[in-house]
Amino acid sequence: MLIKVLSATHAGLSSLGVEVEIDVASRGMPGLDIVGLADKAVEESKERVRTAIRNSNIEFPNRKITVNLAPADVPKEGSFYDLPIAVGILAAVMQYEVPSDSLFFGELSLDGSARHTRGALLFALFAREKGYAKVFVPMASANEAAVVHGVTVYGVRSLTELLAHLMGAEQITPVQWIDDVETEIESEFDMVDVAGQSGAKRAALIAAAGGHNLLMVGSPGVGKTMIARSFPGLLPRLTDEESLEVTKLYSAAGRIPPHGGLVRTRPFRAPHHTISPVGLIGGGTRPQPGEVSLAHRGVLFLDEFNEFPRSVLEALRQPLEDGSITISRSREHVSYPARFMLVASANPCPCGYLGDPHRNCTCSPREVARYRKRVSGPILDRIDLHVYLPAVEVDDLRKRERSGEDSHMLRERVMAARRVQEERFKGTDIRTNAEMRNAHIGECARLERGAEEILALATAKHHLSARTYFKLMKVARTIADLAGSENVLREHIAEALQFRQKLYDDGV
Repeated sequence: MLIKVLSATHAGLSSLGVEVEIDVASRGMPGLDIVGLADKAVEESKERVRTAIRNSNIEFPNRKITVNLAPADVPKEGSFYDLPIAVGILAAVMQYEVPSDSLFFGELSLDGSARHTRGALLFALFAREKGYAKVFVPMASANEAAVVHGVTVYGVRSLTELLAHLMGAEQITPVQWIDDVETEIESEFDMVDVAGQSGAKRAALIAAAGGHNLLMVGSPGVGKTMIARSFPGLLPRLTDEESLEVTKLYSAAGRIPPHGGLVRTRPFRAPHHTISPVGLIGGGTRPQPGEVSLAHRGVLFLDEFNEFPRSVLEALRQPLEDGSITISRSREHVSYPARFMLVASANPCPCGYLGDPHRNCTCSPREVARYRKRVSGPILDRIDLHVYLPAVEVDDLRKRERSGEDSHMLRERVMAARRVQEERFKGTDIRTNAEMRNAHIGECARLERGAEEILALATAKHHLSARTYFKLMKVARTIADLAGSENVLREHIAEALQFRQKLYDDGV
């Protein structure tokens, strides 16, 4: 007897329908075989399904069972197919009809309960796209799938519960999406707690307001890491559209926790400098998102920037420029979005004290040159704001009262600037000034005559690249937005130029 159960497989953020065909033969040696280009995890479904059925007090058929995952030329991986395989086997034995308007997806435990399975959101989006009315997923993944409107989501707790529903004995109640929005954005540090460093705080405000990349250079302990880790408190929440983009990535990577829903806060990723290129960019036999994609619409913080292997840093060129990353393998290639803010911190030299007025640098010129060459010119050219953090004075450290604007006040200014940009780029795929294409700059970043003259002089004197020229205009546009100015004025360009000093070329 042949039974067909509908499911899906994922490749990157796209999905493809899979027909799980189960044939229970009356002849042949008893056994369970799975074909259809299945990987090891799918092969192991045989034991999970067999044991789950038996532990659900259901007799497993002592027959020859063949499972085909069609189309057979598409690789299948993961534990997604436990549930549809079990449904098909039980349908052949217990003679109930599998609904043709439904998709089944999920992993089974040995006791017959359904386990949280990654990719439920992608699965529900595929069901809506192809016109399927119902999806059956593990209860722990149901809230993630229920985000998608237009599809009825059933949360399955166990195989016996699903069997009762399909046989009409006891219906499962559809899941209603619960939006677990937090009232406050938590940040590890508050900007007001950083002693001194008014210039770096100003650069962080500009970076957050316009989505610009930021490099901070300074001796150890001057506040670089504190400023970087204050960014979650400066950035606004994700919009609904951005939230869906980020949640799809986290769903594909299996980073949505059980009973989780939409990702609402902007990601803040801080990988260690020993990370591999695959860990940062993504990849693997079946390409998975890397840190640059997990930081999409948020912040990628690279502490000890010069300690990262040069090969790892060079891999950042494409995502910094294009906002996406394409991973190619022999069997497939996938693309993931990677529109993030790069926040990097570095020491001026290996010992960390070059230019420090209170401590002597112990590095030789050769060591300093070798250290700085770990970060190439093209990578530095893609960073909009460069700022040097001087040693903190004793008077700043002794102050007990908190001075300056706190993260909440700065966040209000960031949100005001972002609202201006949202109105400016309405109807386009651009979100911030940093994402502006060169074609938009002439219209969106109008420079008054004095500002044009300053920029032209600086470009000629310092031999700035075309990329740097346009990045200066984008940064100046953000500074003008923070000031509430319609046009870019002389002072806006002048301030933008202050943050383009080549710290590693000129010394500090």
